[in-house]
Amino acid sequence: MTTTDGLTAPRPATADTPRRHTRPGLLTVALGLLVVALLPLAVTTDRFLTLDNARAILASTALVGIAAMGATLVMIAGSAVSLAASQTATVVAMVFLAALGQGLVMATLLALLCGVAITVVQGIGVGYWEANPIVLTIAAGFAIGGGAVWFSGGTPVNAASGDYDVLNATPLGLPLAVYVLLLLTVLAQWILRRTTAGRQMYLVGENRAAARAAGLPVGRVTVVAWAFSGLCLAISGVFLAAFNTSATTNLGGTLTLDAIAAVLVGGTAIAGGKGSALRTLGGAVLISVIADILLIRGYPTGVQILAKGVLVLVVVVLVHLRSSRGPR
Repeated sequence: MTTTDGLTAPRPATADTPRRHTRPGLLTVALGLLVVALLPLAVTTDRFLTLDNARAILASTALVGIAAMGATLVMIAGSAVSLAASQTATVVAMVFLAALGQGLVMATLLALLCGVAITVVQGIGVGYWEANPIVLTIAAGFAIGGGAVWFSGGTPVNAASGDYDVLNATPLGLPLAVYVLLLLTVLAQWILRRTTAGRQMYLVGENRAAARAAGLPVGRVTVVAWAFSGLCLAISGVFLAAFNTSATTNLGGTLTLDAIAAVLVGGTAIAGGKGSALRTLGGAVLISVIADILLIRGYPTGVQILAKGVLVLVVVVLVHLRSSRGPR
């Protein structure tokens, strides 16, 4: 792509870019082997192959998957990860519950605006001021957490009305959050593959310096990615609030690490420039399946967390090897 300055920007590996016929990468082979290894475990695990369990897996995937959709765009755009996702979702949940007295629609709008505003500020810091995203979001996490304590006074924030019940609906036996996850996946994939902003995210993530030299709006592209992440975190926070009916300062739990894990297992390069919303959805489902098998087989929570950590570690190593070896 040539800009008005006569410079050529690097082309991202998107669906519109001609691809070479290459052998499957290490990551694809490893994940394929993992799925094959899980099949006998799934078949021999009591109650795993049931409709109720399938619904449980999708339900457990929903909130993490929604947050991971936003994290996918941030990572593809070269902003690494946000370490303040849990705190953001917590504050949004508190705002939503406190504002329910104004009606469900107004409370939801305020919650979404709150989530987007929080992440846009961080996106400005990363995109325009070249702040380190890890350091910035660590600081943001402390600031947002402090804001949550101030807002709640250190006590649980309860719903101002029962209007949230509609968000706990289960059309066709599935939580509403599952359908929202699917819609956000389609939206994120469309943004990445079919819009100028999405293609520019790949360019910026692939080579930030070259993209800036080519005249691409690096700051604006980064802010757009972070704004979408804030929208997704806000939606997760709203559903968390509706499900729990109250919000404490630790409501977000391990959402930050779970969302990052889903994105990485989906094969998105942490350095940016490569990734897919559909793959992130697959990563979130895969993690939920593994956790579900371990849970049904009676393994403690520690083993489940350990398995998730090992899986993420292996994927990160394979992605690094793939990137260092380059295309063949």
